[in-house]
Amino acid sequence: MIVAADSPGLHNRPVYDGYFADPFAFRAEGVWWAVGTGSSDADGVCPMLMSEDFVNWRPMGHALIPTPSLGTDYWAPEIIRIGDRYRMFYSVGRGDNGHQLRVAESVRPEGPYRDLGEPVLDPASCYFAIDAHVYTDPEGANWLFYARDFLDGQRPGTALVVAPLLDGRRVEDDFHVVARANADWQLYEADRPMYEGRYDWHTLEGPSVVRHENELYCLYSGGNWTNETYGVDYVTADRPDGDWRADVVAAPRILKTQPGRLRGPGHNSVVQGPDSAMYIVYHAWNEARTARKMHVTPLVWTEQGPRAEL
Repeated sequence: MIVAADSPGLHNRPVYDGYFADPFAFRAEGVWWAVGTGSSDADGVCPMLMSEDFVNWRPMGHALIPTPSLGTDYWAPEIIRIGDRYRMFYSVGRGDNGHQLRVAESVRPEGPYRDLGEPVLDPASCYFAIDAHVYTDPEGANWLFYARDFLDGQRPGTALVVAPLLDGRRVEDDFHVVARANADWQLYEADRPMYEGRYDWHTLEGPSVVRHENELYCLYSGGNWTNETYGVDYVTADRPDGDWRADVVAAPRILKTQPGRLRGPGHNSVVQGPDSAMYIVYHAWNEARTARKMHVTPLVWTEQGPRAEL
């Protein structure tokens, strides 16, 4: 079933009725596409949606051909065109264990995507890596933002880094830190058992980079994706490998839980709509908290920074 909003500016409810988490929206071949994380009982991985008007979204099947030997859980796919091919970056593993970044390729935006046969980042050097996001700078260089684990510091947990994307498919284990947790709202779980120890685990994930007035904004999701603590905030810098500036705030500023309206919103992408305005595309839990569903909301720029116009 497809749910249509009244107009692109009024997407304050799910735009698609099915399970669709970690949505990445993009425009290709004259239409809009969205790829995301599917439910664990789905008959395929990386569900795909298509829309001709940015309002009505219809399912296009599952985009990625799975590789069973790599794992059972496929998370947070993103798609970019490189040359005459489309490449999907995604992570795969088993539960919370051993997720690695992979890349698959297709001649069509909707797929099917076939894995290129090697990891983006050597799993031996990074046991857990998720949420790849490619940003192309004004000079045409591609940078890979992603999330990985840190055990040091006052707030150990999952944090954001960036590295040059080499050959459109791999990065070295020489990264630049973009953001680490600096606030209580980013707590994922207190006293969490991880890596043969116990930690008050904080999480930053789902990076999505936008350039606005010559400044980079890395939007990210923090907190625990399973509950109402989840939300979207941002850090800023002049360039991908620059000095990223992070405000210490008591709650996420772009998206957060709105009682009775929005539950645990997060893991967003940003795309230009038919009116040339920018929209933030994200998931939030349904009222029964049985499924994460895709939302589309205008992203506006205020004197205080970017905000979702709910």
